[in-house]
Amino acid sequence: MQILTTKQQLRNFRADVAGTDASVGFVPTMGALHSGHASLVERARAENDVVVCSVFVNPLQFTDLGDCEDYRAYPRDLDADAVLLKSLGVDAVFAPSVEEMYPGGTPRIWARTGAMGEVLEGASRPGHFDGVATVVAKLFNLVRPERAYFGQKDAQQVAIIRRLVADLDLPVDIVSAPIVRATDGVAESSRNARLSPAERAQATALSRALYALRDGASLEQARAQLASSPGITVDYLTVVDPSTLEPVETRHRPALALVAAEVGPVRLIDNLVLDH
Repeated sequence: MQILTTKQQLRNFRADVAGTDASVGFVPTMGALHSGHASLVERARAENDVVVCSVFVNPLQFTDLGDCEDYRAYPRDLDADAVLLKSLGVDAVFAPSVEEMYPGGTPRIWARTGAMGEVLEGASRPGHFDGVATVVAKLFNLVRPERAYFGQKDAQQVAIIRRLVADLDLPVDIVSAPIVRATDGVAESSRNARLSPAERAQATALSRALYALRDGASLEQARAQLASSPGITVDYLTVVDPSTLEPVETRHRPALALVAAEVGPVRLIDNLVLDH
């Protein structure tokens, strides 16, 4: 497995692959890898001749362009990530510095995500999805994959990236993989490492609220259940159309239930597809 730290190294790797007619699968990450990431890599490995994974904590998608505690505290362990990725059969890891990705500082030209990026997570984190779309577009241009793999846990991100690819005619297929959950029902996330044992137990309230909606609870009932859960500060619990992110009735199908809440010092998100 090669670890590439510059764009030129990545371009050279991609040029070598281009001469073989091999298909390329790409898994973009911010590192601190867990079983959810591993499931994406395993699927990419099964469906492509070559697998590239990126490890880059993108400051553009954080508050104040990364000048915030959330960015500074984001877990980083490239050595451990590399060990896992090698064991999963990844061919190359692209792990650039911020200066390598943005050599002129904050870019002047961004991808703009419009209304889809201004609701839900975007309402609480203005500019977040513009930062996501910008770095994803850059990575797609560098890696030039046939397929790119994203976790359904970040459902709003998946919907926006699908629209990015469609609206900008980017030649890549977006593959969304199901959420990986721990035995307690909590969706796997790098942020979970920042939860204390007590906070981890409290975090199970998010998935319980989603399952309540699936099982027939009204949105008001599920919101009340979540709001009364200890240690939970709710940002939103809502049901939307999965392709437009516009609110729909809970009986609408297909639908997507999404939740975001603060648990201790950590903001957690989760979602559940309501398809029956």
